[in-house]
Amino acid sequence: MRLSPTPALDPSLAGSLVLLHLAVVAGGLALLSSASASGLESVRCRLQGTPRPPAFSQHGDFVIGGVFSMHYNMHTVDHSYTSMPEPLQCTGSMDSRELRFSRALVFAVEEINNSSYLLPGVTLGYQVHDSCSSVPMAVKVAFQLANGMDPMFDTGEQCSGSATVTAIVGESASTPTISMLRIIGQFGIPQVSHSSTCACLSDKKQYPTFFRTIPSDQFQAAALAHLIRHFGWTWIGAVRSDSDYGNNGMAAFLQAAQEEGICVEYSEAFSRTNPLSRVQRVADVIRSSTARVVVAFVASGDMRILLEEMDRLPSPPRQWIGSETWVTDPDMLRFGLCAGAIGFGIQRSVIPGLRDFLLDLSPQKVSNSPLLTEFWEGAFGCRLGIGVGVEEKVCDGSEDIQQLQVPYTDTSQLRVTNMVYKAVYAIAHAIHSIACEERENSTVNCDINLHVKPTQVLERLRRVNFSRNGYQVSFDANGDPVATYELVNWQRRESGKMEFVTVGLYNASLPPDQRLDIEKEITWVKNSTQIPVSVCSESCPPGTRKAVQKGKPVCCYDCIQCAEGEISNKTDSSDCLICPEEYWPNAERDRCILKPVEFLSFHEVLGIILTACSVGGSCLAIATATVFYRHRTSAIVRANNSELSFLLLFSLALCFLCSLTFIGRPSEWSCMLRHTAFGITFVLCISCVLGKTIVVLMAFRATLPGSNVMKWFGPPQQRLTVVSFTFVQALICTLWLVLSPPFPIKNLTTYKEKIILECDVGSAIGFWAVLGYIGLLSLLCFVLAFLARKLPDNFNEAEFITFSMLIFCAVWITFIPAYVSSPGKFTVAVEIFAIITSSFGLFFLLFVPKCFIILFRPEKNTKKHLMVKTSNDIRY
Repeated sequence: MRLSPTPALDPSLAGSLVLLHLAVVAGGLALLSSASASGLESVRCRLQGTPRPPAFSQHGDFVIGGVFSMHYNMHTVDHSYTSMPEPLQCTGSMDSRELRFSRALVFAVEEINNSSYLLPGVTLGYQVHDSCSSVPMAVKVAFQLANGMDPMFDTGEQCSGSATVTAIVGESASTPTISMLRIIGQFGIPQVSHSSTCACLSDKKQYPTFFRTIPSDQFQAAALAHLIRHFGWTWIGAVRSDSDYGNNGMAAFLQAAQEEGICVEYSEAFSRTNPLSRVQRVADVIRSSTARVVVAFVASGDMRILLEEMDRLPSPPRQWIGSETWVTDPDMLRFGLCAGAIGFGIQRSVIPGLRDFLLDLSPQKVSNSPLLTEFWEGAFGCRLGIGVGVEEKVCDGSEDIQQLQVPYTDTSQLRVTNMVYKAVYAIAHAIHSIACEERENSTVNCDINLHVKPTQVLERLRRVNFSRNGYQVSFDANGDPVATYELVNWQRRESGKMEFVTVGLYNASLPPDQRLDIEKEITWVKNSTQIPVSVCSESCPPGTRKAVQKGKPVCCYDCIQCAEGEISNKTDSSDCLICPEEYWPNAERDRCILKPVEFLSFHEVLGIILTACSVGGSCLAIATATVFYRHRTSAIVRANNSELSFLLLFSLALCFLCSLTFIGRPSEWSCMLRHTAFGITFVLCISCVLGKTIVVLMAFRATLPGSNVMKWFGPPQQRLTVVSFTFVQALICTLWLVLSPPFPIKNLTTYKEKIILECDVGSAIGFWAVLGYIGLLSLLCFVLAFLARKLPDNFNEAEFITFSMLIFCAVWITFIPAYVSSPGKFTVAVEIFAIITSSFGLFFLLFVPKCFIILFRPEKNTKKHLMVKTSNDIRY
């Protein structure tokens, strides 16, 4: 075959093609006989090989080529290399849907030829070929269209011919399209495909002459991933055609699926040309899988082989998600196992007049076309013309194509057919912009003698923008149209017939959350209205997180409860969230709630008991003071230093009451008051006890001959002692409050699930200085009382002071470890308990015996009795 590259061809490639050109011509010349032998006066040049006649053809001023996969297979020939190979031939059954595509091209051309606004006065021609769904045949047709070979109109002289097609419509499949583009692309011939969706064809560096009226699989893959995620399927299976269409489409889908968080259990590839064992293995994988949803990026011919194998053995119900190629193919509806299948298809359209054109097949038209003859005989099961066998039925003319129910006659789902129609019109508009011009009177004049080069049509195709039958046609920089799809659902009617139902739309030009619009109810697998579930692991409820199972995809996981202090507030959370510092998870661990605030309250049982003890102790101190006041002239009151006794009772009442400042919600003032009030009142109390102890010692010394000690420790000195000791504590407290006072805090560390309101001491030195000073005075008082315990009975109060100080010191020594180790509000309770216990210890040992004598043994409340040593009496 002779090749005529354009001037824009790459030099290195042009050189190779020239060599091929010379070889072909040399081979052709070798077949010619000499002029003298043949008696001819001139030598005619013929190309080597046998051109393949087109399925449909018509001469015209400008010719459009068409390539469609009207047969499923090509006859394979074993080459012996000892004889000329047989011409390539198509075999197998005919795809009447592809026949409809080819006839739609013819219809569009005839419609344009009858148009008064598009290419008026111009006749478009066409050459439509059958590629047999094979690469070798597609390559042969590409060479034939590029060389301008038209065997239907052979003039004998072919060596000077040039490409007569200005553009080509086709091929239906991506792999043959790529093979054709490798050839015709070098000559600048534009190719507009109606069905080749491989995303790889958008690469303008490799395929600069390619356009298509059908969206790229890049958009379809993203749409399928979006659809699967929309229905919550995260565990799917995937099968694909082992071709450019299937491999590239599935690669784009798997990438989009990964971005959507979808896991694939298996991904299998096969082809109808594979051994049956390969197809059986793919079918077995689908049957044994746990994924209930299967995504099939498969060509119609391959899918037919797979479904036939799936039909052979019972299979668990699967929800099929189909690519556009097979999910809108009417011939596939016969497979009942795909009932409920969904997928994206090209928008359904209406082409006025097409059905009448398709059904207008007169006997003459049929008999004049081998392809139509084959279709007619296959559809009606009879034979036309001569050579009919004995047992074969003869077509008698009663066959009614109007009643024929095959994809060829089905114009209710014109999807890809409209892509063919738009492709022809796009080429026509490109030619119109070159060959025609509009005059002042709005008439259009076209120059039929103008030589329109394919490269000119290529340039104008990039700029076409028109509307036909309500459908916009234009191409982007990659030669792709705007991606819009219909969501198609296979639904079984009450009659049992399966049909396509459009249930939604997908528009890739809209924002992601608005692209998918489902308008009708979908019928799922097993004719159910319930969305099937296909997940590797059940969803993790709020309060748990996903933990991926070792060695498995991320969609296979275990649900682990959130750790303490963490929550997850949504389904299938991959991580748990830590609650803010003052919040804690609820029981379900699906939301954070405010931690309960805890402090020693007046309303709780422990607070009520401590309050009762505090108030009760204070009342007892006041009652005792009242008794002492009423009997202030009695011997026992006067003998025990009544002034210090009243001051001691007053300080004890304050000690009991200061414990109330430790109960209730801590505030800035209560924190400062509780510790200072406690420190000062207790020092006042111990100072009084210390004063009484010193008085006992001084009184004993005063009884010795010549002693004048009592004049140095009379009432003024006793008051000064108490004031001095108390002033020192007051000074310590003042410094504490000025430099680093106590303040309220929220304790978040002792308990994780609740907040403890307590008072921070501010300065630990100040706090322990207050306690240490109290302890120092108590120890001093204990030592002095211990030394005075053996004095005569009339001075026996020292013995009670000794025991009271012993109890006081024991309480506060045990308080220290209990205070440090007690958690939360019990720290405060321990401190209150120590205050009340030590106060009650002082009160009972110092005043109860005296009150008992005053109230119940008045006969002992005399000066005479106090001077008598009686060991059987109650000591006071």
